[in-house]
Amino acid sequence: MDNKSEFINREISWLSFNERVLQEAKDTNVPLFERLRFIGIFSNNLDEFFRVRVASVRRMVDLGKDTSLLGNFTPENLHEKIQEIVIHQQEKSHRICETIQKEMASQNIFMIDEKHLTDKQGIIIKRYFQNKVLQNLVPIMLSGQNKFPYLLDRSVYLAVKLSRKDKPEKFAFALIRIPGKSLSRFFVLPEERHKKYVMYLDDIIRFCLPDIFSLFNYDCFQACTIKVTRDAELDLDDDVSKSFIEKMKLSLKKRKKGTPVRLLYDREIPHDLLDFIVKKMKISPENMASGERYHNDKDFMDFPEIGEPSHYYRQLPPIRHKDLHPHNSILKELRQKDIILHYPYESFAHYIDFIREAAIDPQVKEIGITIYRVANNSRVINVLLNAIRNGKKVTVVIELQARFDEEANIYWSNKLQEEGAVVINGLPGLKVHAKLTWIKRKEKNIFRNYAYIGTGNFNESTARIYADEGLLTSDLRIANEVAKLFSFFKQNYINCHYDHIIVSPFMMREYFSSLIDNEIKIAKSGRRGYMILKMNSLIDPGMMDKLYEAARAGVKIKLIVRGIFGLLINQENLHGNIEAISIVDKYLEHSRIFLFGNGGKEKFFISSADWMPRNLNRRIEVACPVYDEKIQQELKKMLKIQLRDNTKSRILDNTLSNNYNRSHILGRFRAQEDYYQYIKEINHIPLTIYYNPRCRKCRSALLYIKENGYDIEIKNYLQEGMITSKEILDITKKMNCSVTDLINKSSIIYRNNYKNKNFNEEEWIDILLSHPQLLIRPIVFTDKKAILAHPIEKIEELF
Repeated sequence: MDNKSEFINREISWLSFNERVLQEAKDTNVPLFERLRFIGIFSNNLDEFFRVRVASVRRMVDLGKDTSLLGNFTPENLHEKIQEIVIHQQEKSHRICETIQKEMASQNIFMIDEKHLTDKQGIIIKRYFQNKVLQNLVPIMLSGQNKFPYLLDRSVYLAVKLSRKDKPEKFAFALIRIPGKSLSRFFVLPEERHKKYVMYLDDIIRFCLPDIFSLFNYDCFQACTIKVTRDAELDLDDDVSKSFIEKMKLSLKKRKKGTPVRLLYDREIPHDLLDFIVKKMKISPENMASGERYHNDKDFMDFPEIGEPSHYYRQLPPIRHKDLHPHNSILKELRQKDIILHYPYESFAHYIDFIREAAIDPQVKEIGITIYRVANNSRVINVLLNAIRNGKKVTVVIELQARFDEEANIYWSNKLQEEGAVVINGLPGLKVHAKLTWIKRKEKNIFRNYAYIGTGNFNESTARIYADEGLLTSDLRIANEVAKLFSFFKQNYINCHYDHIIVSPFMMREYFSSLIDNEIKIAKSGRRGYMILKMNSLIDPGMMDKLYEAARAGVKIKLIVRGIFGLLINQENLHGNIEAISIVDKYLEHSRIFLFGNGGKEKFFISSADWMPRNLNRRIEVACPVYDEKIQQELKKMLKIQLRDNTKSRILDNTLSNNYNRSHILGRFRAQEDYYQYIKEINHIPLTIYYNPRCRKCRSALLYIKENGYDIEIKNYLQEGMITSKEILDITKKMNCSVTDLINKSSIIYRNNYKNKNFNEEEWIDILLSHPQLLIRPIVFTDKKAILAHPIEKIEELF
């Protein structure tokens, strides 16, 4: 099938996804300040969309290309449709934001501008402006004779018209960039009468405009915000005399001066000031958009945390995997079985422990890793640097063309090379997007490979908010092939054959197509053919054609696609065999999981790749089979829980209506919370603490236990009858101690009544029953072992 009208356009589908983000901001069941954060996510998404996708469409329009795009759009038609949808969404975003701020006001939290300050607040604002803000401002006076200043991408500027009330014909124009990086966009004023006040930095500057322009004889100031979004495409120099890093650095400089693709302006801006800016910047009307008073709503993602606990999502502490104990070798555990980690439900610290162990293990000879995006202060990179210092050979494949992370990756590339790592800066013509770690360890005169294959980046920051999978294994079928792939990274002319891992662009499209063909064959034979496919984006025409073919043949297909979705599933010839949902919730659904029925012998895969042309044609990606049956069940449980969601899932259909999936299932099901509970249950290690709420050590131990995701039973042993002689003897057995060891010798009761006195075990038990405050604290135990949890880190000895 090569009919582009059989698919939904990629850009239009993406805008539908961003509409789902906006739905979260509108949903009154979402905590108040989380709704504000979703406004920020919506705005940030839209910025990147214009920088990348709209810029590409605009280039096609400017080049006069009349090619037909998915959805049967011409570039010009598509550009117009995008602008129409975006204007509608931004108006909706503004209305939602106004509603949220009204609800904040009902909670005594007020957003105020420069016109509504009390005298006392005005003094505070003036002081803050003089001490913190003024030094970050560089006003630029505009004139027809001078060159117009370069406006930074995605920065907010105040465009100011200065005039005199008595002589309005005497005026001037100026620009002031809002210093959103060096200062917070929001300033929290002192609380008054249980009321909290927050002010935009923009309005602080507006309030102090007379101070900024005090040298001029103006008494009337009109200040309106403008913002430019620029083309973020990198244009790499083909000069063979330059290194790839040199080309990247030059290209990044050019990006910062990219062509404007959108000028967003306050609709209240004076016409003469707007005309002046447009003329000087040579902005065409189709690249202009009028907006509200404030721009860069993305800053709401970092709104001050001044709300009550009910204004935020309940924190779900990451669960510790029950088989990965702090004092045990992870590599030893992997010699027994595979382990999968589900982020953010389980702790990313397990992965850090995995590579840290490799970094200090004398028998580990080499570590390999692929880096696409890492945290700013990356613990992963720090472990790799320590591995080098410990004499390990470290091979790092670092992708310099990871969009918007190029500068950071150039920095890490240089840092790692300086320390002695073997750094491979991507591959010619291919982005390396696979998420792999490889460890080579000497064991009994042979080398054994260990591997980690993930769906998300090695980034401890995003691992707290991105839902991803990571498989730890020493299975020779997988680990040896990961080692082969690192050989390919080192020597590109060696293209290995892989029997287990599926590597793009060499074989992934063909492999998954063959699995779909197998389901078609099964369905045509009268048996049940089915697939459950979870990914971020599904827009590859070839793979979508295969899914259409499978549905027509009777294969039951269930899709969970967070973002871009190109299928038109409501077609008669598909017989209702394709169902699709999208889940948008507090965590970003990022994992790719594929389940194929395979005639009852189900096949499971996790993957770094979506089904998009770039992933299947132009990137090194890895999909990994999951052989461990227990792990298969964990993944299948996730898919079932997500398909059951009737709280945060939306139905993906031809109309892009984003209707909630309120299925016929009775009850409320929310996939992310439900899967967290499932992970908590399978990692359940019940703990009991003998707890005195007045004891600081007890409170610290309880907090530590909860923060580490353990289930805890609290026994308030000070209450009458809450401790028995049987329990005291049970504690002595689990602690391998005597009853006298359980006595708090620093207690006043002990010093006044029992010090230097001899009692037998039974008598000491009676004393403890009469005076339970004599029990040392805090005691924490499992069904097999007990410890005195001081310091609190000793709790880890229970596992």
